[in-house]
Amino acid sequence: MEPRNSNFEKGGNVVDSITDVKGIKVGHAQDLVAATGCTVVICEKGAVAGADVRGGAPGTRETDLLKPQNLVEKIHAIYLSGGSAFGLDGASGVMHYLEERGIGFDTGVAKVPIVSGAVIFDLNIGNPKKRPDLDMGYEACLNATDKNDAMGNVGAGAGATVGKFLGDKFSMKGGLGTASIKAGELIVGAIVVVNCLGDVVDPDTGRIIAGALSKDKTCFADTMKLIKNGAAGGGGLGRNTTIGVVATNAGLSKAGANKVASMAHNGLARTIRPVHTMYDGDTIFCMATGEVDGDISIVGSLAAEVAAIAVVRAVKSAESLAGIPAYRDLFDNPNYFLR
Repeated sequence: MEPRNSNFEKGGNVVDSITDVKGIKVGHAQDLVAATGCTVVICEKGAVAGADVRGGAPGTRETDLLKPQNLVEKIHAIYLSGGSAFGLDGASGVMHYLEERGIGFDTGVAKVPIVSGAVIFDLNIGNPKKRPDLDMGYEACLNATDKNDAMGNVGAGAGATVGKFLGDKFSMKGGLGTASIKAGELIVGAIVVVNCLGDVVDPDTGRIIAGALSKDKTCFADTMKLIKNGAAGGGGLGRNTTIGVVATNAGLSKAGANKVASMAHNGLARTIRPVHTMYDGDTIFCMATGEVDGDISIVGSLAAEVAAIAVVRAVKSAESLAGIPAYRDLFDNPNYFLR
């Protein structure tokens, strides 16, 4: 597990995760043989939410209702999943779980749970016929806790890969990461599923830590260098997307939550090169529980910072799967070139 690097004092109920925001629960379900899974971020009392879709190939659910001009003010869960568009089916399990507990938008005749979501493409590894479904979405909810710091090959990160500009054969394992930051009484947390076309860079060093490998697999190919030299890319161009959620205890309007989601994308830009391409469906949601006062600029700046930390942790926590090497294989093994 990636060593922690948080602003929190250790001890108590702090786990350095998005669940450090009071009222937020996270649950995962996955099938590592099929190399797919899903993650749910639940706020049973409801959270003001926004979303920002930057990638050119998104797979999403219930993002229009998060626009400030639309009716519903709060959502109850965000569903992140593998399985490409097929994986959206798992949100029905989240709906079922919340409805059983009387959680939802009261229409007068039924309480309708408001569940937004986004998916990644992970059909290229494992079993492409096995995708997250209603049962897996429900299972993720059953597994949800308010102290969840699991990372790597869990939930929606189970089948995630990165660095696919030269095709899947030269890619590395991605995964799921989470982190949190506290500034006074303000808390901002993030959970990110890293499945990008580009390379993942440690923003503190500028060094690639996971990405496209060279044709002889003796070094990183450096995707941006390939692009600058006129390379056209390989067969993995349509198999990407980084998705995530930032949560805060700040009080935000829907417009404010949308702005924070937008600013959080800066964390992806600091750690993924290139990002927001036509072959990625990059999407970030924001959930605000309204426990403390919060300035949008401060919350958004912290959201970008914590999203960047979560991206780095995702790849550093991942393990090799289906023959795809992970950060740990390359940096921790003395027989590999990256030592």
